[in-house]
Amino acid sequence: MGDGVRTEGAVRTEGAVDAEGAVRVRRIADGDWDAIVELERDAYAGLGLSEGRAALQSRACTSPGTCFALDVGFRTAGYVLALPYPAFRYPDLERAESAAALPALTGPPQSAGNLHLHDIVIARPLRRRGLARILLHRLVRTARARGDERISLVAVGGSARFWSARGFMPYPHVLPADSGYGTDAVYMSKPVRGVPGALSGPGSAPLYAPPLPHEVS
Repeated sequence: MGDGVRTEGAVRTEGAVDAEGAVRVRRIADGDWDAIVELERDAYAGLGLSEGRAALQSRACTSPGTCFALDVGFRTAGYVLALPYPAFRYPDLERAESAAALPALTGPPQSAGNLHLHDIVIARPLRRRGLARILLHRLVRTARARGDERISLVAVGGSARFWSARGFMPYPHVLPADSGYGTDAVYMSKPVRGVPGALSGPGSAPLYAPPLPHEVS
């Protein structure tokens, strides 16, 4: 969803000092979940798309190496949840991830893999400072290192045009009307630049997308 969308040591990021403290991106830790649940609820409850703690934790547990928290000073101010998913498939917002149901997701990364950007949120007081771009930059680097060829997402809340302008191609017939993502949700996908075998074309520009105008800006 925040797709539109819907412990390793902390790594300092480019421009690492914000007005309110140092900015860093790191793996999600157990102590982050109260903050993540609050951030997610604030971003999505108004759209009727809030998932709740169990579902969110299950996404991160499926692929901890592709999910990150963002700190500003001593505050957990944002996060991104992404997980390997077969192309044209997407998480069920009403269910936690199940390794039994999707055994392919628990194996090692595949060279022609698809990384699904499920959720990205920045705390409201800290939006429009480029923090979401930092998380997206980390995610693209991670996808490239894994050998993933594409990043997919589900654009929600009328954001499909925004993501299309950033090189994501819409696949309007992938999501059924009862998908749970909302009537205007659109499945979208984009190649990861620099991965051998990745498709080229209009959608191959780097994924340094600015924040979403209505939720992570």
